[in-house]
Amino acid sequence: MKITEEYTILTEDTEVIDITSARYIGDYAIRLTFSDGFEKLVDFKPFLSKSLHPSIRKYLDENLFSKFEIIDGNLNWNDYDLIFPIDDLYNGKI
Repeated sequence: MKITEEYTILTEDTEVIDITSARYIGDYAIRLTFSDGFEKLVDFKPFLSKSLHPSIRKYLDENLFSKFEIIDGNLNWNDYDLIFPIDDLYNGKI
C-alpha cells in the first residue's frame, strides 16, 4: 500500500485569514468580519439545535452563547470549549 500526503506550503504572499471583529446580532447569529474585509452573518442555531452532545447543547443558553471572544483570530467560547475552523465560518459550512 502506498501512502501519500499532501501539504500546503505557505509562501510570503499566502494570505492567512483571521476574524477581526464579531458582533452578536441575536438568536444565535454573529456578524463576522475577516482580515480580508469579507463580512458574513453566521447563524449557529441549526448547528447547536442538531447537536446531541451536551458540551455543545449547553450553548443553546443564549446568555452563555453570547459570551464569545476573538482569540488569535479565532471565534472562541470559554477558553476553547467551543471553536470552529475559520474556513468553515468564512465559507458558510456551519
